[in-house]
Amino acid sequence: MRLSVNILYFLSAFFVSFVVCLFLVRFRHAHAHLTADNDLDGAQKFHAFAVPRVGGLALLLALLLDIPLVYLFDGASLGGAFALLLASAFPAFAGGMAEDILKIGLIKTRLFAMVVSCLLLIALLGWLIIRTDMAIVDWLVQYHWLAVIVTVAAILGIINAFNLIDGYNGLSSAVGMIMLASLSYVAFKVGDRLVMVAAVSMIGACLGFTLWNWPRGLIFLGDGGAYTLGFWLAALAIAIVMRNPSVSPWYSSVLLLYPIVETIFTIQRRLDRKAHPGMPDAAHLHQLIYKRMMRWAVGSSCPEERTMRNSMTSPYLWFFASLSVVPATLLWHSTLGLQITAICFVIGYLWLYRCITRFKTPKWLVYRKTSRKSREV
Repeated sequence: MRLSVNILYFLSAFFVSFVVCLFLVRFRHAHAHLTADNDLDGAQKFHAFAVPRVGGLALLLALLLDIPLVYLFDGASLGGAFALLLASAFPAFAGGMAEDILKIGLIKTRLFAMVVSCLLLIALLGWLIIRTDMAIVDWLVQYHWLAVIVTVAAILGIINAFNLIDGYNGLSSAVGMIMLASLSYVAFKVGDRLVMVAAVSMIGACLGFTLWNWPRGLIFLGDGGAYTLGFWLAALAIAIVMRNPSVSPWYSSVLLLYPIVETIFTIQRRLDRKAHPGMPDAAHLHQLIYKRMMRWAVGSSCPEERTMRNSMTSPYLWFFASLSVVPATLLWHSTLGLQITAICFVIGYLWLYRCITRFKTPKWLVYRKTSRKSREV
């Protein structure tokens, strides 16, 4: 019974998300003046034509329309908690959507919206970071007000980390689905129905969007979508540890390790170059993979080749993110195993980044498909 209900939640969210994206793409001419990303030359812009950047709307509506189903099949208690989780996510979504439509960096507004989402999560559901297996942090979070600060800071970090890796077709949505699949599995193992339902629903919503986003890039997740996905993952990662003592606190950290490491390394790189940590650059791992490992169609002016080169970058990062997610899923109860995984992943990240920047990328990692221009010569 539970399996069939889970499938229903997934299919419902998938269908709604897919249809919303269909309408957004089909009628983009009617809303492009508000929603299209027309900047093709920015430091973090790699698309070949103007694309609607409001895919987050599909995620939100998919989750919203799953609420009645959760009430019907899992009862008012779980349905209410699911609704409160979505209500908590809404301010972050709204702040991102404002940026998507106005196309300006509303830094203070979006940070305020994210903080409101975090405080709503704490007030409505009581989800806090209360254990980390790190002595200093555990001492801090025994005080409620400090636990609130640590929780808000952690969620803000994950939200912005997911926005940071949202650079190529299918990248952040697929990475999010991989992580959500892990959360749903661990929630099943420990019997946490709420986390499992929330994870399965978001997987369906992300998949409905991804089929339009990858590989053709017909719609983007946008800041609203990236903030919503990042918040959802952060909230569930906190909940699975808080609500289930058998789950190691390191599970959540290792699960989200790829965006965490990317963000920390980005901040450090920008500070070393005496640049503002919030200023965009073109030196993220996914951007270096795009430039130096996807060597076909370099300099091509053909939109189809640029779009395909964009999309073929993402599978590298799907695999790379899985190098922490898979061990986290298998070792969710083992703090030592998760700590070893974290160390190995960070070393692997630094090695790969160093290899790419020094033009010493292993040849088996380089994709050399012949471009159309080369074939015509």
